[in-house]
This record gives sequence, structure tokens and C-alpha cells, in this order.
Amino acid sequence: MVGAGFLARRGEIDLICRRGKDLVVVEVKTRAGSAFGTPFEGVGSRKRRALVAAAAEYRALAEWRGPIRYAVVGVTVKDEGRFEVELIEDPFD
Repeated sequence: MVGAGFLARRGEIDLICRRGKDLVVVEVKTRAGSAFGTPFEGVGSRKRRALVAAAAEYRALAEWRGPIRYAVVGVTVKDEGRFEVELIEDPFD
């Protein structure tokens, strides 16, 4: 992991990671059940635009010249405090 909680003017990046030569911008969504949909349903077009804008700002500040990829980690809180975690890489392709 490179960093966490990067606040940009038009968005926030939860996690910034490296995978090989790529920088990976990770959005983490948590749900305490299915009443408001899955964690992945919480990452719509507005959130996507905010992530892309925040990644562009991070690229400029960090002087990153390599490729940027995106990932979403969905966390669902289950009974008795258990968690279900799922990773979707390149969710916007």
C-alpha cells in the first residue's frame, strides 16, 4: 500500500496501492446488510467521476507517470460481527 485517505478537491481515495508498474486506486464500500443494496451498487457514475478526478489530482501531486487502475472492495457486515469481503478489479471497464 502506498497511502490511504487521500482527500482531493472533488473526491477521496480510500486506498492507493501498487501492483507491478500500476498504481491502483481502491474504493472501499461497506454495508451492514442488504437494505440499501450491495456495496458495489454504492459505486455509481457520480462516484466513478469523483474517483477519476481524485486520481488525476493525485497523479499531478505525486508526479506519477505510470498507468492507473481502479478496484472496489465490497465489505458486508454479517451476523455476529463477521465480514464478507469481495474485490472487483477494473470495475469500470
